Amino acid sequence: MSESSLIAEVSAKVSLKYRDQATAQSILEAIAPDNTEAQAISIRAHVEDATLLITVNCTRGVGSLLSTLDDLISCIQSAEKALEHIRN
Repeated sequence: MSESSLIAEVSAKVSLKYRDQATAQSILEAIAPDNTEAQAISIRAHVEDATLLITVNCTRGVGSLLSTLDDLISCIQSAEKALEHIRN
Protein backbone atom coordinates (compact mmCIF):
# COMPACT_ATOMS: atom_id res chain seq x y z
CA MET A 1 0.00 0.00 0.00
CA SER A 2 1.46 3.35 -1.00
CA GLU A 3 1.74 6.31 1.38
CA SER A 4 -0.62 8.39 -0.78
CA SER A 5 -3.38 5.81 -0.39
CA LEU A 6 -3.20 6.22 3.40
CA ILE A 7 -3.98 9.95 3.36
CA ALA A 8 -7.67 10.67 3.81
CA GLU A 9 -9.45 13.86 2.94
CA VAL A 10 -9.51 16.25 5.87
CA SER A 11 -11.55 19.41 6.23
CA ALA A 12 -12.11 22.37 8.49
CA LYS A 13 -14.84 24.95 8.83
CA VAL A 14 -14.16 28.47 10.05
CA SER A 15 -16.88 30.90 11.08
CA LEU A 16 -16.01 34.55 11.77
CA LYS A 17 -18.71 36.96 12.93
CA TYR A 18 -18.15 40.65 12.17
CA ARG A 19 -20.02 43.76 13.24
CA ASP A 20 -21.78 44.07 9.87
CA GLN A 21 -22.19 42.37 6.52
CA ALA A 22 -20.06 44.97 4.71
CA THR A 23 -17.05 44.14 6.91
CA ALA A 24 -17.48 40.40 6.37
CA GLN A 25 -17.78 40.95 2.61
CA SER A 26 -14.65 43.13 2.58
CA ILE A 27 -12.65 40.42 4.36
CA LEU A 28 -13.98 37.81 1.93
CA GLU A 29 -12.88 39.90 -1.04
CA ALA A 30 -9.46 40.50 0.52
CA ILE A 31 -8.77 36.79 0.99
CA ALA A 32 -10.18 35.59 -2.33
CA PRO A 33 -7.54 33.26 -3.78
CA ASP A 34 -5.67 34.20 -6.95
CA ASN A 35 -5.34 30.56 -7.91
CA THR A 36 -8.63 28.69 -7.62
CA GLU A 37 -7.14 25.61 -9.33
CA ALA A 38 -4.89 24.51 -6.46
CA GLN A 39 -4.35 20.76 -6.47
CA ALA A 40 -5.55 18.74 -3.48
CA ILE A 41 -6.90 21.79 -1.61
CA SER A 42 -10.21 23.56 -2.06
CA ILE A 43 -11.36 26.64 -0.20
CA ARG A 44 -14.96 27.79 -0.34
CA ALA A 45 -16.04 30.96 1.39
CA HIS A 46 -19.17 33.06 1.52
CA VAL A 47 -20.91 35.61 3.71
CA GLU A 48 -24.20 35.05 5.52
CA ASP A 49 -25.46 38.16 7.30
CA ALA A 50 -22.35 39.44 9.12
CA THR A 51 -20.59 36.05 9.27
CA LEU A 52 -17.78 34.90 7.00
CA LEU A 53 -18.02 31.12 6.53
CA ILE A 54 -15.02 29.24 5.16
CA THR A 55 -14.65 25.54 4.37
CA VAL A 56 -11.25 24.06 3.53
CA ASN A 57 -10.93 20.53 2.10
CA CYS A 58 -7.54 18.91 1.65
CA THR A 59 -6.36 15.54 0.35
CA ARG A 60 -2.71 16.13 1.30
CA GLY A 61 -3.17 15.29 4.97
CA VAL A 62 -3.59 17.13 8.24
CA GLY A 63 -0.25 18.94 8.05
CA SER A 64 -1.13 20.54 4.75
CA LEU A 65 -4.58 21.48 6.04
CA LEU A 66 -3.07 23.14 9.11
CA SER A 67 -0.55 25.05 6.97
CA THR A 68 -3.36 26.26 4.73
CA LEU A 69 -5.43 27.37 7.73
CA ASP A 70 -2.42 29.16 9.21
CA ASP A 71 -1.87 31.07 5.94
CA LEU A 72 -5.57 31.85 5.65
CA ILE A 73 -5.83 33.18 9.20
CA SER A 74 -2.73 35.31 8.67
CA CYS A 75 -4.34 36.83 5.56
CA ILE A 76 -7.57 37.45 7.45
CA GLN A 77 -5.70 39.20 10.27
CA SER A 78 -3.89 41.42 7.76
CA ALA A 79 -7.18 42.32 6.06
CA GLU A 80 -8.78 43.12 9.43
CA LYS A 81 -5.87 45.39 10.38
CA ALA A 82 -6.04 47.16 7.02
CA LEU A 83 -9.78 47.77 7.41
CA GLU A 84 -9.28 49.04 10.95
CA HIS A 85 -6.57 51.41 9.75
CA ILE A 86 -8.78 52.72 6.92
CA ARG A 87 -11.72 53.32 9.26
CA ASN A 88 -9.69 55.18 11.88
